[in-house]
Amino acid sequence: MQAFNVLTGVAAPFPAANVDTDVIMPKQFLKGIDRNGLDRGVFFDLRFLADGSPDPAFILNQPDWQQAKFLLVGPNFGCGSSREHAVWGLKQLGIRALIGTTFAGIFFDNCQRNGVLTVQLSPDQWGQIAKEVAQADKNDITVDLPAQTISLHDGKEIAFNIDELSKTSLLNGLDAVGNTLRYSEEIREFQRSHLQRNPWLA
Repeated sequence: MQAFNVLTGVAAPFPAANVDTDVIMPKQFLKGIDRNGLDRGVFFDLRFLADGSPDPAFILNQPDWQQAKFLLVGPNFGCGSSREHAVWGLKQLGIRALIGTTFAGIFFDNCQRNGVLTVQLSPDQWGQIAKEVAQADKNDITVDLPAQTISLHDGKEIAFNIDELSKTSLLNGLDAVGNTLRYSEEIREFQRSHLQRNPWLA
């Protein structure tokens, strides 16, 4: 899993509420047997017109936000189905962090397990960032995971909270299996001692 430490980049405002996983990754992109090409499916019905050309009205198609690394999303982002493809696609598209007020539970967990940072802020904090990044000349921010801060274009810092396990996992690029393997020696020692106490299990 790709680690997340300190990252500076463009943040794109996408404030719609209750954006579900079918909007993020429509069902026609779930047919593949691998994860390749999911970046094209992200927000497909919003990003593209009926003829397949990019919709110039969509924020990620606009020149000043095309290379966004962060999305400033509305409340309850990621609701709907549990499809992990939504997170895989966002990451392939280059989105490294989602900044919002609330996220759907399963989607939130899928992000943490796949190296996409989800930052939960108060509505007031979110509004401060949204006001800045809506302006093309102020849309670059720095997300500092070790310090748990977001720095705006003018240098103002906004602090955020994150649970320790998620933070450690993201900083070290560890998924659930990787986190478990951190304790491999303790696991092996338990196996040895458990079999010594219960030899009939061997």
